[in-house]
Amino acid sequence: MKTLFLSDIHGSLPALDAVLSYYDAHHYELLVLLGDLLNYGPRNGLCHGLDPLAVAERLNARAEHIVAVRGNCDSEVDQMLLNFPIQSPYVLLADGGLRFFLTHGHVYGEGKLPPGPACDVLVQGHTHLMKLQAPEPGVQGPVLLNTGSPTFPKGGNPPTFATYAGGVLALRTLDGTAVQSLRLVDGAALR
Repeated sequence: MKTLFLSDIHGSLPALDAVLSYYDAHHYELLVLLGDLLNYGPRNGLCHGLDPLAVAERLNARAEHIVAVRGNCDSEVDQMLLNFPIQSPYVLLADGGLRFFLTHGHVYGEGKLPPGPACDVLVQGHTHLMKLQAPEPGVQGPVLLNTGSPTFPKGGNPPTFATYAGGVLALRTLDGTAVQSLRLVDGAALR
């Protein structure tokens, strides 16, 4: 299934619209939202194009294609605006024999792997730092994917999101350019 992963929108309508344009143009089937959807977060300041109501409307129009988890800035009030559930701290997704553990990153994440079940790919956001990393040869563990943020990227990174299609994970800038990719086969990353 062609899947687009997005985290840390923080209420920015222009950032969301850029990602949704790519989603539509490339015929993705599933939109995975990894939290921090509407609220900008007090440490971030106001973002360009802050419009959480319009962000909720855009996402609600696609509710049947969305899988979402709760971020540290998401609240029950946010849930009241959305027509799809966002309160779970994680979701397990299986596709083509691969197991994806989807989480925001503030409860589980790269620094605190989930206790089980095992996963092939750990997908998170939260840090606003993009990352796509296979385990070292001979080391057990999941591929780590952090989508970064389309709104408040950190560490000098550009605004980003991630995709999975045809067995390939990719980190992408808002214009769709792949900045890093990794092919997966039967739970293993091919370099």
